[in-house]
Amino acid sequence: MEAYAAIIERQGGEFVLDTVSLEDPRDGEVLVKIAAAGMCHTDLTVRDQHFPTPLPAVLGHEGAGVVERVGRGVSTVKPGDKVVLSFSYCGTCPSCLKGHQAYCPSLFPLNFMGRRLDGSTPITRNGEDVNACFFGQSSFATYSIASENNCVKVADDAQLELLGPLGCGIQTGAGAILNSLQPAPGSSIAIFGVGSVGLSALMAAKSSGCLKIIAVDRNPARLEIARELGATDVIDASTTDAQEAIVAMTGGGADYAMDTTAMPQVLRSAVESTHNMGETAVVGGAKMGTEFILDMNNILFGRKLRGVIEGSSTPQVFIPQLIAMQKAGLFPFEKLCSFYDFDQINQAVEDTEKTGSAIKAILRM
Repeated sequence: MEAYAAIIERQGGEFVLDTVSLEDPRDGEVLVKIAAAGMCHTDLTVRDQHFPTPLPAVLGHEGAGVVERVGRGVSTVKPGDKVVLSFSYCGTCPSCLKGHQAYCPSLFPLNFMGRRLDGSTPITRNGEDVNACFFGQSSFATYSIASENNCVKVADDAQLELLGPLGCGIQTGAGAILNSLQPAPGSSIAIFGVGSVGLSALMAAKSSGCLKIIAVDRNPARLEIARELGATDVIDASTTDAQEAIVAMTGGGADYAMDTTAMPQVLRSAVESTHNMGETAVVGGAKMGTEFILDMNNILFGRKLRGVIEGSSTPQVFIPQLIAMQKAGLFPFEKLCSFYDFDQINQAVEDTEKTGSAIKAILRM
């Protein structure tokens, strides 16, 4: 069948809209008619080849839509079901079987290599292969071939246009708090970088009962939004030494910190802004091979640093929880979202990356 897709053809290039051909779903696969897809920082890092997904490629990994067809063996979704698409995982390794799907050893080949594990791709253009299977979905298209593991069934009355970002960015920020750090009620946390991931973490921290929530960024507009969403304090890192300010305002350091920036010097500041036995989560996707430096004696005093992928979540469990929290008014992620028509994809990139006017851009198909 034919679909309309946004293709990155060269490193650093714009998205090119074109008609492509999709295979029928194979065993364990699902054909989804995409209603909307979020724009995530990871799409842009792959565009710039910080991760080696081969080009040309159809990206997009925060899709939501309606199941059109299913391949043999699919049992958890059926045609007509509304689904949110999340990351891909094998489902059979020890990590997956223990509920740690985000740490599946096959996570990188399944999500970033642009192919099925057998080397095939479900998308062609004019008879030539186009790399796809990005996060098991490649949802910058009107139709997507996803795996059953990618699909999270949601209610029939779900607002699909809003829900795609729950599959990655929003899940990542919220899950880093709710699943990984699990801050105690009354604790303090400093969040470095308040884009969509950081603001999702901030809302989750508020719902967890954190009493001191410190937002750090260089964008005054985003700091204002952070305050509206529950930050008790904001720090403009362009004018203030964030580490010194946090240590001072918390009487020795925050209980928790989180870095979303993927910048080594910011990560070090985050770690050193916590007190002895404080804990820091790092969620930003840096360029492959990026290294950072920490003072070993600083870590020796009980501090912890943990990496977090996809919010350490099981999507089929966590995404419905986030939807329920949003309905209850505890997680108003809709306040982060700006909507664009699919053919405005390059404008969405500019508003996300250059002007910062879009926190979470969502493309309507």
